[in-house]
Amino acid sequence: MDYSKPIYTLLLACILTACDSGPKVIEAEPTTNVNTAPSAVFENVPAVQNAPSSAEHKVVVEEVLDTEKYSYLSVSENGEKFWVAIPRMDVEIGGTYYYRGGLLKKNFQSREYNRVFETVYLVSDIRTQPIGRGNSSSAVDEALNRIQGGNTLPDKGPINVKPVEGAIKLSELFSNMGKYEGKSVIITGKVVKVNPMIMGRNWAHIQDGSGDDLDLTITTTENIPLGHVITLEGTIALNKDFGAGYRYEIIMEGAVLR
Repeated sequence: MDYSKPIYTLLLACILTACDSGPKVIEAEPTTNVNTAPSAVFENVPAVQNAPSSAEHKVVVEEVLDTEKYSYLSVSENGEKFWVAIPRMDVEIGGTYYYRGGLLKKNFQSREYNRVFETVYLVSDIRTQPIGRGNSSSAVDEALNRIQGGNTLPDKGPINVKPVEGAIKLSELFSNMGKYEGKSVIITGKVVKVNPMIMGRNWAHIQDGSGDDLDLTITTTENIPLGHVITLEGTIALNKDFGAGYRYEIIMEGAVLR
């Protein structure tokens, strides 16, 4: 278990509560059902762990309230608005930021702004890019981060691939994802990107021109040639989460050349 995030969160909470001019924690509420224990940082307030590290949040900043040592951010995520508090940093209004976990506090008083936040999340680490699993740099995280690179077709030009007999077009697949979930399908497409041997498999992107910018990620042990038109058969998975911030709405796994 990674204990670094709770420690960072406690350090942030200490900043927010230690000085006389900082906010005062009136009530705490855990974000997960965990065993609590007395905290040296919040006297008579239980120490609470972060939410699970797999829960990465992608938020848009709508308002910023800076203090000497920290910043309050009014953010929105999937139509829901709430406040987070972070160590002070330059934050762009309208910008998109990412964080994991967060310590939920209720009735959080700010003396600087003479207001009480009904709820606020204490967040120790917020970034402009997906941050992966906490601050770790495990072999899995590093491998997944390599997916951002790889070999990309420099100029793929117009793509208009005719599917082989028995294959379906990407437009059909993307329009009816639920129909194909867990099923083996055949796809013909042009290979526009390849990331070789990450976590024991090759990762590739194929397109067939049947829809605007439709791009299917596949995983395979086959040697996939960049720029070639190929036919693959594999199993379709939806909402596949590999960790480190890499979640795919749709992906073909275990693909083999036909």
